[in-house]
Amino acid sequence: MKKTDTKSTPINTLKLTLPSLSVNEGIARTVTAAFCAYLGPTATDIADIKCAVSEAVTNCIVHAYKNTVGMIYITAEAFSSSTVKITIRDKGCGIADVKQARVPLFTTDAESERSGLGFTVMESFMDKLYVRSKIGRGTVVTMIKRLGNAATE
Repeated sequence: MKKTDTKSTPINTLKLTLPSLSVNEGIARTVTAAFCAYLGPTATDIADIKCAVSEAVTNCIVHAYKNTVGMIYITAEAFSSSTVKITIRDKGCGIADVKQARVPLFTTDAESERSGLGFTVMESFMDKLYVRSKIGRGTVVTMIKRLGNAATE
């Protein structure tokens, strides 16, 4: 796989801000996937992007804002290398230990039926995953994926 080029200037950018309502998870997933469509993704690429965005947005809804509504900020950037960079940010409660939160099956909500696989799923569907968080300030999840034939060049 060629090196992903996300340090250059994007050729197109999408910015989307949505309240952290569960109904908006599908909107975020669909709009982000549609934005990537002109870059020549495979059907698998689109499914991967939808799943990863779903997981990130659901984390904002369920964990960042818990029993309240806040805003979710989504930015998708397209690069000439058929690479897409998707950033999902919240201003919620933050994650105390990002390294621990990324461990498969770890959950802060043991009473629910949540599996603790959100970051693992995102990481498995994207080429790169970065997570930054500050308690009381929120979390930023950045995902990078090369699309279509570019991934095999």
